[in-house]
Amino acid sequence: MNILRRPNVMARTGLSGPTIWRLERAGYFPARVQLAPNSVGWFEADIDAWLASRQRVKTSKPVKASARTLLDAG
Repeated sequence: MNILRRPNVMARTGLSGPTIWRLERAGYFPARVQLAPNSVGWFEADIDAWLASRQRVKTSKPVKASARTLLDAG
């Protein structure tokens, strides 16, 4: 079970430290693990699973609708 430190998590996800913190607090990012009083990390498997879930979202095709189509439907 590998633990990734903040610089590794930032490099893997492409997210900044504050963005990771905000996503984590909102429940959209894996929870950190307290390693020592001033040291945290994340389980590598949790980060890999989060990245895989983001890839699934990214590959879904957006539905395009024109304003006219939306007005005609209403």
